[in-house]
Order: sequence, then C-alpha cells, then structure tokens
Amino acid sequence: MMVMILTMYHNPVLLSESIDALGIKADGIYVDVTFGGGGHSKEILRRLGENGRLVAFDQDEDALQNAIADERFTLINENYRYIKQFLKFYGIRKVDGILGDFGVSSHQFDMAARGFSTRFDADLDMRMSKRNEFSAFNVVNKYTYDQLRKVLFEYGELRNANAMAQAITEARELNPIKTTTGLKTVLQRFLPNAKAHKILAQVYQAIRIEVNQEIESIKEFLLQTAEILEPGGRLSLISYHSLEDRLVKRYIRSGQFEGEPEKDFYGNMVVPFKKVGRLIVPSKEEIANNNRARSAKLRIAEKL
Repeated sequence: MMVMILTMYHNPVLLSESIDALGIKADGIYVDVTFGGGGHSKEILRRLGENGRLVAFDQDEDALQNAIADERFTLINENYRYIKQFLKFYGIRKVDGILGDFGVSSHQFDMAARGFSTRFDADLDMRMSKRNEFSAFNVVNKYTYDQLRKVLFEYGELRNANAMAQAITEARELNPIKTTTGLKTVLQRFLPNAKAHKILAQVYQAIRIEVNQEIESIKEFLLQTAEILEPGGRLSLISYHSLEDRLVKRYIRSGQFEGEPEKDFYGNMVVPFKKVGRLIVPSKEEIANNNRARSAKLRIAEKL
C-alpha cells in the first residue's frame, strides 16, 4: 500500500526540463522548496554525487510520508517563505540551485476532506498546513463584503466578484456556510452550465490563495533567492496560473514586483538575475498523461 501512496501522491510536472535547468553539479547544494511526492527531489538526488546535498521544504504534514532515506537529503516541514532562516539553521548560507513547483499537489486535490477540489463535498478547509488554524471557513464566513470582493477579484480574477461577495454575505446571515457544496449552492446563479466548473475553480483558487497566503509567500521566497544563490546558481520555477507566473516573470526581469529596476551610473539595469532560455511548457504527450500539467509554465534564471 505504501508504494501506491508514493506513486500516486503527485506526478511531477516538467520533470526532466526543470531538473536540467538547474545544471546539477555533482557536489552542489540544491533546494526543492515544494517537495510533495518527492518526484523532483529524487531526480536531483539521482544526479548528485556522494558529496552533494539536497534540502527540501513542504508545509503539508502529509508530505512527510514521502521522505527519502538518503544521508544527502533533509526534509523541512515548513513553508518555503522561511527558506533563508531554515537553511541557516542547517548551516547553509549559499546554494547552487533552487527548484519551485508552485500550486496544489495532486494528493491535496484528491483528498476530499482537504476541500481543495470542486469534485467533492467537504468542509470549507483548503489549508496546505493543518497547523494553520485559519481556513476557508474563516474567509467565507468572517470576511467583510469588501474583503471578499477583493479576494475574489484579485485572486480569482472573477468579473462577478462584487455580486458573488454580496450573495455570500447575504446567505451567511441566515446560516453559516460550512461546506464546499454549501458555497456552490450560494453561488449557483453565477455558474452557467457551460462554464460552471471553470468559474467554481476560480472561486476555489481565490479562497485557497487567501487561506494559505500564497502570493505573499512567493514574494517573500523570491526576494530571498538572490542572497541565497551562488553566482551562476539557477532558479527553476514552475507556475500554474497568471498570478504566480507574473510574479516570477517580473522578479527574474527586474528583481522586484512593481516599477522599474535600479540603474547604475551608466544607465544599465542593476538586476540580480538573467533569464535563461525561453518559457517552457509541457508537451502534448505530457499533458495527455497528466492533465494537471496543462497550465504549467517553467521559467529559468541564473544569478549574476
């Protein structure tokens, strides 16, 4: 049974491409900030020599069952937003490459009780770490109208964010909205048959991002990478929606998320990274074998 769990936990997306991007050195130090089922980590370890080292992060306690028995490997059960702090704790100040595969794992989607998937009826949860006391229930039932509208519009990119937020606030005055089915029922009039799944997925995405502070976490993580990576070290980052990808793209280009980068005396941009190659997306074959890869985008950068 354990073999089945490890195999089905998560099918790594863009496996060869993302690991190739790191340019693995046999004695290098690498970080996988989104361990999940360990697919990417196993491939990094396969390419490392006996003196190499891999540190992985995952805030989801379920991922601990996939820990790899290898003296070169360390798994840290924390959010990658704390990467610098925990690397320092383990005596690491500089690394040669960092891999990030953002988004939700197949395991999280497939565990009905976690509340991530539109396919199941479950409590409004959506926590990536069960230690987090703040859940989707809090967002749906405690946020003000303005807070809800902002979450749905900014993180779900929903045109009907105002009306949806109003519907939620009115419905919860009668009874708390406790389940995913209850939320779907409240929003039913905004879910035309042809687009129901897509719109509901956007609603779930918005609430999930807010619950787990995903945008803030990615920003905090990215801002630490320039200090952690050795010159010539690589970033290999996989995003699944425009909000994530926009942050990665802007940071690689300018070292910040808004505005223009700093310039030196001669007018040249002062940036921490240079882009490596073009945007990489999954092949038709990979998408056919793993439908969840369809929206993946891989961007690669090198520390200057």
